[in-house]
Amino acid sequence: MINRRRLLAGASLAAMGTLAAPSILRAQGGQTVKMGALRLVHSMPPHFYEKFAPAGLKIEIITFDSPTDCKNAVVTKSVDLGTFGIAAGILGAAAGEPVVVVGAMSNRGMGVISKAGSDVKTIKDLKGKKVGIWPGSTQEVFILERMRMEGLTLKDITSVRVPFGEMPAMLSRGDIDAYVGAEPGPALSITSGAGQLVEYPYGTAMGGLNMIIGTNEETVGKNPDMIRTVLKTHRQAVEFMSANKPAVVDMTVQKLGANRAAVEQALGADNVEYVWKLDDKVQGQAKTYAQHMLELKQIRALPKFDTFLNPKFSNEIAS
Repeated sequence: MINRRRLLAGASLAAMGTLAAPSILRAQGGQTVKMGALRLVHSMPPHFYEKFAPAGLKIEIITFDSPTDCKNAVVTKSVDLGTFGIAAGILGAAAGEPVVVVGAMSNRGMGVISKAGSDVKTIKDLKGKKVGIWPGSTQEVFILERMRMEGLTLKDITSVRVPFGEMPAMLSRGDIDAYVGAEPGPALSITSGAGQLVEYPYGTAMGGLNMIIGTNEETVGKNPDMIRTVLKTHRQAVEFMSANKPAVVDMTVQKLGANRAAVEQALGADNVEYVWKLDDKVQGQAKTYAQHMLELKQIRALPKFDTFLNPKFSNEIAS
């Protein structure tokens, strides 16, 4: 005979278990993984996951305009995995947030752009100018380091807080004299004739380090198989994209509504490099990057790298 109290208690526990479960939604014979991605050319790999995902795995892409917003979604587990700039990850980890880097996403994808025909042709020429910078971004750390290398500080420019998507329009209107943007913004300014390239700011010890794949520390412990599966899919997508740039152009135009000429410019100039390995080089660049952020007083302490950088999954899929 069924005990009614036990039955109700069991049902309540089952419901609690469902509410407490991670955001991987299990359906009949399958699962859905929520993947955060940015509205940028170098954040496009997740849009190719469906082509390589194993049977039963559905990738739901949640698009963000801010690296910080995507990182926050990882922290709150609103998404299972997210791709954002290394700066956002370091800011979170240094503040004690449970952010873990499990894979690499893309390198480069940045550009320092000034108004076409202006006298701003080198980093030194930024002195006394209004420069569009998105605070807390990877681009901010790169431009501050490049300025330091040229004998400039933030006090030598007028820093204007500008989202990546608004930088080309503000430059064209003359609201700013230059900006440090993310593709396809720099390429859009170049192809439209409104802007000119000052430099791709990769001449630092950080190289072209840009975007990574992050997840929540709890997810690493509870769902390692999911992470491994997604990263295998990511590797296949990256290898396909690297060999098929026209397909990347088409997908970027379709999914982001990006200007085709701008995307072709960014990829044609090799200003976007899709990657997947969280190898020693990437980890070393990330540590150098964090040290720069500490010196710039953007963080108060370095992240705990033993937990913040987790190459386990990347190493497992490398063979």
